[in-house]
Parts: sequence; C-alpha cells; structure tokens
Amino acid sequence: MNAIAPDTIIAPQARAFQLTPRKPAASHEEERLHRRQRLAATFRLFGRYGFDQGLAGHVTARDPEFPERYWINPLGVHFSQIRTSDLQLVDHDGNILIGNRPINTAGFTIHSALHKARPDVIAAAHTHSTYGKAFSALGTPLLPLTQDSCAFYDDHALFNPFSGVVLDDSEGEKLAQTLGNRKAIILQNHGLLTVGNSVEAAAWWFITMDNAAHAQLLAQAAGTVKPIAPDVARKTASQVGSDLGGYFSFQPLWDWIVAQEPDLLD
Repeated sequence: MNAIAPDTIIAPQARAFQLTPRKPAASHEEERLHRRQRLAATFRLFGRYGFDQGLAGHVTARDPEFPERYWINPLGVHFSQIRTSDLQLVDHDGNILIGNRPINTAGFTIHSALHKARPDVIAAAHTHSTYGKAFSALGTPLLPLTQDSCAFYDDHALFNPFSGVVLDDSEGEKLAQTLGNRKAIILQNHGLLTVGNSVEAAAWWFITMDNAAHAQLLAQAAGTVKPIAPDVARKTASQVGSDLGGYFSFQPLWDWIVAQEPDLLD
C-alpha cells in the first residue's frame, strides 16, 4: 500500500451539530396526526416497560383544533396492542366523540381536571407501574440522588392521603391544584403522574420518573443514601429537566418502537 504524503492530507474542518426542534405543523390535521401517533407509540412503549395492568392506566393528548377535547386510550385494550386508529376523542364532560368503546372513568376525572387547570399541558400520563406504586407508598418526594432524578427537583408534588379511586370531580380538581405548575405528581399509595407540553415530554417524564423511583428504592434498600446538594440539584434540573429535553429524549424511543412495531401507526 502506498503511503500518503503528510503534505497531501487536508485537515478536516470542525463542524457543529445540535438537535433541532420539530417545525410547527402546517395544519390542525397534521398536528393531530402527530399527537395521535406519538400517543399510540407511548402506549406501545409503556407496554414494553410493563406499565400496563388490567384496566388501569391512561395517557391523554389535547386536540390541537379543539383544546377542550383530548385523545385517550379505550378501556380494556392492552397497551401493547393500541394503534393510532384505536384512540378515542372525549370532551370535558366525558362524552365520547370519536370511538366505540368505554373509557376509564378515573382517567377521565383526573385528565379532565388537569387539562382544564393547565392550558399549557398537551399530554398527561398515569399508569400503575410497579416501581411508581411501591415508591408512592413511602409518602415522600423523590430525592435528588442521581443526575436523572434531578429532572424532578423542585418540580413534582405529593398528593395525599389516598382516598380511593378518583371518580369524583372535586378529587380531580384537588389533584390538579396540588400539581400546580409542576411536571409531575406522586399520588400516595397509588402511583405516578406526569405532564408535558408535548406527548413526547409527558411520556419521557413518566418513563424516567419511574426509573428514578426504582433507583431510589434500590439505593435506600442498600444503605444510607447521599442526596445531591440543593444548589447542584437545582442547576442539574435546569440542564436535564426542560420540556424540550424531554421531547428530545423521547425521539430514540420513537424511532425504535416504530421500527419494531410499525402497525402502531395504523
């Protein structure tokens, strides 16, 4: 092999790369399809993570054209089988406008209150994930034990005490009031709930919050934990806890689940 003379080598020029946000949709129809497809993908991912349990669990996405309406999963369909076409449209009164199956009543009560109270919330996610339930039984907030858990530092609330299945409108309103302007809430003896200004962000926050709960349970079972100092936790939260960060973190999961289960787009 002939050697390349050093003076013939052209030094490569440094290039800058960065993640770029998605361009705004050109129409309500385009945005609606985007949200519904990401919502279906969220259910498929939640099924993979084992977040499905019987009739429990619901994720909603606000409709872009009719913000007082939102898309939700039909009752009795396993997360791993939900397709875009299975999603149902409901209003704040619980009327099913699109779809032919019942919906989770508690899901309607919780999500209706959240969407009413928080116009900035595009999506909200709640399931009975194992680690989320186990952690919620402690009745304490998440500690800033890791970089990932810092995403929730000063940005999640605790809703207590447990008062049964959330079927009363006033209970849903209390939950929304407790959440305030935060991204997540721990429902004591119940589980986790997250919100976001995109379906992607809400889904990612739920996945990573359940992971943070799992990590804290493991750490506390192993010994005495050493939380991150408040000033460092606060700074880290500003670096890893933005809605845009949640949006970008979801993208690899979206690419993966669509490649694995393209029928979710049907």
